[in-house]
Amino acid sequence: MSMLNNLRVAVVHEWLVDYSGSERVLEQILLLFPQADLFALVDFLPPQLRGFIQNKPVRTSFIQKLPLARTKYRQYLPLMPIAVEQFDLSSYDLIISSSHAVAKGVLTGPDQLHISYVHSPIRYAWDLQHQYLKESGLDRGLKSWLARWFLHQIRIWDARTANGVDAFTANSEFIARRIHKVYR
Repeated sequence: MSMLNNLRVAVVHEWLVDYSGSERVLEQILLLFPQADLFALVDFLPPQLRGFIQNKPVRTSFIQKLPLARTKYRQYLPLMPIAVEQFDLSSYDLIISSSHAVAKGVLTGPDQLHISYVHSPIRYAWDLQHQYLKESGLDRGLKSWLARWFLHQIRIWDARTANGVDAFTANSEFIARRIHKVYR
């Protein structure tokens, strides 16, 4: 275990806004690697929920400062791939991404180990696209075509960034099959 303590570790999570399923996994990762630095696209965790991240400082992306980011951060999905790629992780030995959208897309080098805990490949871009568009009222018209084009671009980016992950991990056989189908 002492060898692990000497590693420079970065943990990347999409967004910190509440304490739900993916945050419970993040909590366990941070318990395993207490020396890790934490990165997230946005951090709007209320003070009473910050205990699970051990009150660590969080390095955030430019999305943190955009108008309405606190309440409409998901609306910035088109900017999230470029935002996650802006995190400079070059000084870390081990990168662990906790991803259900874009965190696994961080840029890493050949001498770094990138392990991605994928909660799910981007559901609304892959197998649930049609359901998502219908539920969002984006199944007809010009907005529908723009949404479909954007989701197509996200799928291309998502599939390409799988090459930067050295090892995937999942919490169930079902998610493991989804990861295999989408990324391998």
